[in-house]
Amino acid sequence: MPRERTTSLTIRLMPAERLTLMTWQRSVTLSAGLARRARIRLLRADRMTITAIAMIGGLSRRHTYKWLQRFVQEGREGLEEKPGRGRRPRPLLPELREEPNNLDGG
Repeated sequence: MPRERTTSLTIRLMPAERLTLMTWQRSVTLSAGLARRARIRLLRADRMTITAIAMIGGLSRRHTYKWLQRFVQEGREGLEEKPGRGRRPRPLLPELREEPNNLDGG
C-alpha cells in the first residue's frame, strides 16, 4: 500500500475557531463553498492527509492545498472567495444598441 505524502502544513485551531468552523460547516445560510472550506480546515486540523481531504471535499489536491495555505496566511478572512478577473465586456451588436430618440421635436 503506497504511503501518503507528508506536508509541513499544519493547522492548529483554538477552541473558539474550531466552534466557528463547525458552525459554518453546518450552516444553511452560508455559501456552500465557504462551508466546504471550513470543513477542509477542520479535517486538516485533525491531521488528515491532503489527498484524503481533497477526496472528501470534492476538490483537487491543488485547490485543497491552496485553501489551506490561504487559511494559514490570512486566518478566517482567507476562507472568503476573492473577486476574480471577471469576464471582459463585449461590444453590443449594432441591432442591440440604443438609437437616439429624435421624436422630441426641436
